[in-house]
Amino acid sequence: MAEQTPGAVPLSAVIADAATGVALALRGEGGPYALSAVLRQSDALAPAALRVLGADALAPYAMDHPAHPAAPVGGDDAEVVRQALSAYPPGTDASEVSVWTYRGLVEASHAFLSAGAQHWPPPPEAAAGWVEADPWPKLAHRVSQLAALALPGLAPGLAEQLAARTDDLARGFVRAVRRRDWLQAAGLGRWLSRLPDVPQTLGLDSGLAFVRHMGGADARVTLHIVAAQRFYGRGW
Repeated sequence: MAEQTPGAVPLSAVIADAATGVALALRGEGGPYALSAVLRQSDALAPAALRVLGADALAPYAMDHPAHPAAPVGGDDAEVVRQALSAYPPGTDASEVSVWTYRGLVEASHAFLSAGAQHWPPPPEAAAGWVEADPWPKLAHRVSQLAALALPGLAPGLAEQLAARTDDLARGFVRAVRRRDWLQAAGLGRWLSRLPDVPQTLGLDSGLAFVRHMGGADARVTLHIVAAQRFYGRGW
């Protein structure tokens, strides 16, 4: 592993700062949101941070909010996304999570960016046989890593398949809370917020509030909970 350049900002800090900026925008705070301001083209770590955040980096553009129009004209934003997609495409041996997160970012770009993205190629195909085949612990782990795809309108086919395994995802949510894995719990809770027929006995709203209370020091945990609140009214 290469040594960190003295004085350089680590990737984890760039990701956390960007996640905080997205969460603030979803709460309607911090002024108008611009991806190109949160992750600047000049920042060498911006493409990697954007690939980690995936579609969430564009989540504020999905809101029906005067300060954050649903289809912004943002050539700079489109260029930031283009850099990330070009720098980190999934290889032939990429995991399902890597392919799905890449697909989600492309799909979100087509849905939420009006400048440039419409000329990009369509999202790559992503296998989904694992949704039915995975045992529930493995499914829960994988789905939590795909929390950014829980944005409204994204990955409708995946959402339809996951709806058949809502009970298993609920089991995964409870297990993650008990293990104090707040990031996994937040990601699963966010997906459960989108899916129908979540068991009332799960207590999802209080569970999400508890996860945020316990794991809110992690900016990505906060982002997942705020997204569940903003888009699906869960976790208040």
